[in-house]
Amino acid sequence: MKNLILFFAITTLFIACSEDKKPFNYRGLPLTLSTSQFVDSMHQRGFSIDSAASDSGKTVVFAAQKFTYRVLLAHAGEQIAAVQETYNMSTNDSTRQLWQELRDGLEKELGAWPDCPMLKDDHKVANFDASDGIVSVILENTYKPTLTVRYVPKK
Repeated sequence: MKNLILFFAITTLFIACSEDKKPFNYRGLPLTLSTSQFVDSMHQRGFSIDSAASDSGKTVVFAAQKFTYRVLLAHAGEQIAAVQETYNMSTNDSTRQLWQELRDGLEKELGAWPDCPMLKDDHKVANFDASDGIVSVILENTYKPTLTVRYVPKK
C-alpha cells in the first residue's frame, strides 16, 4: 500500500514538473531568443529595419506598411532587454479604444488582472506581471495620441 501511494505521489510530481511552461514572449517570439534570431524572425514577419531610427549598439526599430505600429527592440549585445510597440493614431478616441482592446486581450492571454497605477481619460497605464516579465500598456493623449505596449523580461 505504501509503495502504491509513493508511486502515485512520484507520478503526480513528475507530471506537474514536466508541464510545458511557455516562455515570456512577444507575439509568439520568446524573449529568450538572441538579438540576431529575433531580428531574423521579425524580417520573416514582414518587418524591415528603420536604420534612421535605430541605434546600432542598443536599439533596432522595425516598421512594416501592413501594421499600424512600429517595434523597438532594446538589447545589450545578444540579450533582449525590452520590446516596445508604438502606435501613432489620429484621434484620442481611437487610442482609448485600442488601449482597452489590448488591455482586455492581455488580461485573457495572461490570465491576470493588471495593476493600473494611472487611469485618467488621457493617460492610462496597465502593468501585467507575467511569470517571466512585465507587459505594460501605456496610453498618452497629450499633443499627439500615442499608445505603447512594452514587454520587459525579468532578469
